[in-house]
Order: sequence, then C-alpha cells, then structure tokens
Amino acid sequence: MKRARVGKVSTAAAIVLLVAGCTSGGGATNSTPAESHAPSASHAPTSSSGATEPLTITIQDFDFQGPASVPPGATVTVTNMDSAAHTVTADDGDSFDVTIDGNGGTATFTAPSEPGSYDYHCTFHPNMQATLTVKAES
Repeated sequence: MKRARVGKVSTAAAIVLLVAGCTSGGGATNSTPAESHAPSASHAPTSSSGATEPLTITIQDFDFQGPASVPPGATVTVTNMDSAAHTVTADDGDSFDVTIDGNGGTATFTAPSEPGSYDYHCTFHPNMQATLTVKAES
C-alpha cells in the first residue's frame, strides 16, 4: 500500500514538472516575445528565404552576442538574460546608450545612420565589450 502511494506521488510530480515545462513563463530563452519591442520589417534584413531576421543583441553570461551587422537607422533590441542589469553604451558616448534590467529585460535603440564600426561596452561591467557594425544594404 505504501509503495502504491509513492508511485502515485512520483507520477503526479512528473506531470506537474511536464506541465510547468510547457508553459510560456518558464525558462530563459533567446527568443523575443511577440509583444516586445521587436524591430519593424522595414529595418530588419531579410534572409534568402525572405524571412525577416531579428536585430537582437543578447546578453548572457556577461557577454554580448549579436548580429554580424545591422542596417543604418535600424531598431536594435537588447535582451538581458543575466540576473544583473547591464548597459549597451557606445564608446563614443553619443551613438547609443541603453540600460537593460536583468532576468529577461529588454530595451531598444536606433543604430547610427552612418555605416561603420561602433565599439560599445557595459558601464557596470567594463570587461564586457563588443562592436556593432552598421552596414548599408547592397
């Protein structure tokens, strides 16, 4: 009798975990929810299939990960998967500067209108550095 009860509890726990894993509020992902500040199609490059590619910089494990390049004036979304707040601050001090709360926080900025390479960093964590390449579409 005791063994049957343990089996039922284990089965119930497995079902709860399975259902929890299928809900949208669970774990951290790099995808941008539909209601977030996703870039508009006019600013996002398209792939060879014609699909719009998101212009997203993801911050995870105190590192910036982003697109190889963005078009001039594009809307760029930044998603912070770390628990600590971060910034995306252009080294030139003028081009862009946003603060992003941790745990999935997002912010957007407009890429510079002039093509070129724009170094940026996190003002809270100076070892975090990367480059945004603004490239005119050909």
